[in-house]
Amino acid sequence: MDNNFDVIIIGSGPGGYVCAIRCAQLGLKTACVESRETLGGTCLNVGCIPSKSLLNSSEIYHKSQKEFDKLGIEVSGVKLNLSKMMGNKNKSVLTLTKGIEFLFKKNKVTLLKGKGSIISNETVLVEDNSGKKTNYKAKNIVIGTGSIPTSLPGIKIDEKIIVSSTGALSFNQVPKNLVVIGGGYIGLELSSVWKRLGSNVTVIEFLDHIIPGMDKDISSEFLKILQKQGINFMLDTKVTNVNNKNNKAVVDCINNKTSKREKLEADKVLVAVGRKPNINSDFSKIKIQLSKQNKIIVDDNFKTSTDNIYAIGDVIDKGPMLAHKAEDEGIAVAELIAGQAGHVNYEVIPSVIYTSPEVASVGKTEEELKNKKIKYKIGKFPFMANSRAKVNSETEGFVKVIADEKTDKVLGVSIISSVAGTMIAEAALAMEFGASAEDIARTCHAHPTHTEALKEAAMAVDKRPIHF
Repeated sequence: MDNNFDVIIIGSGPGGYVCAIRCAQLGLKTACVESRETLGGTCLNVGCIPSKSLLNSSEIYHKSQKEFDKLGIEVSGVKLNLSKMMGNKNKSVLTLTKGIEFLFKKNKVTLLKGKGSIISNETVLVEDNSGKKTNYKAKNIVIGTGSIPTSLPGIKIDEKIIVSSTGALSFNQVPKNLVVIGGGYIGLELSSVWKRLGSNVTVIEFLDHIIPGMDKDISSEFLKILQKQGINFMLDTKVTNVNNKNNKAVVDCINNKTSKREKLEADKVLVAVGRKPNINSDFSKIKIQLSKQNKIIVDDNFKTSTDNIYAIGDVIDKGPMLAHKAEDEGIAVAELIAGQAGHVNYEVIPSVIYTSPEVASVGKTEEELKNKKIKYKIGKFPFMANSRAKVNSETEGFVKVIADEKTDKVLGVSIISSVAGTMIAEAALAMEFGASAEDIARTCHAHPTHTEALKEAAMAVDKRPIHF
């Protein structure tokens, strides 16, 4: 095999594999290095994909027990087979990883199995599982090594009793008591899964609200919904220690306001306090400038401080740690390397929490606009007034549209709905092309659909909703 390439990408996560395919499409001789046995990175193997499988399965199980009867569907003897549920999850993951392998072959991307290290600005060393080391030359190198779970000081994750999201996706039985440290996206999604399957779930969050960075209107309503579902919350609370005693976890915590101390005993503890860039000594032989947060600093063309070395995804100091952001960056880098124009608009990257109901947002929050002293106007529309949501018994939540007070340009949209993750795409598209609230309001939406709520919220910006 010829060891010379136009581009070598290190990492086959959402950013890496997409970048590799796009590079190959543009006529560049491309290789992708991956140390895992399967492709797809954290997202596909132990992140967004398996979690969505369990979220879907657990929701169906919950509805069969609690909601089917209301719809005139009488079932009996519903049982949970956790092993089968996990098997279905694993099958879905395997199918998708094999799909990436097929796409690599289809687009003539060379897969280099092993651990990749950059030993010069044009050389990548790959060490395979047998210890064999091979040098590969590249005109351009792209770092897409993603991120890894982080923990709290003094708390050791063993993936047995004290687990990261990886461990929480593979329990062999439903924990009777589950403590989740962190009220962010990952913590709340996995809380939902195990609550539906029978766990007594308590979420401990350091801040006085869940989902840091989300519009306060949304996070406060979402909290009420999750509490109604039976998830317990300890907000404004700091975890000081977690010990494994006799195969049980003991969580020590203290309330930030009252200084009251508590101990919680749990079968499992999920530490979901965020992720950090997966950057190690494999890149120590080249000059790469890092931020204070230990993220790779890149310019507007995703170049690092070494001219022909690029970085994308969770490792860089731009944008949120989201798979779809990494994918857009991967495409942009490929096109830039090929001499084309690359495009990523960091102002219009949607975020979704895949609970039931889902929570989605794009653009600015009220709090951000207040801090920047930007004048705005708001339109809200509740799903209890939406005909499709009503007949589907999905009336929780609302749509919130924020527009510039003078220009009417949409600045941000937040949604709580059973289909919020799908609905947010329309808002993102509108914002990408600089649409006004009036533009959305004047666009004909099919009836009856959940998306009519977005139109009504846009109309409500000027205080003229029809159905509320």
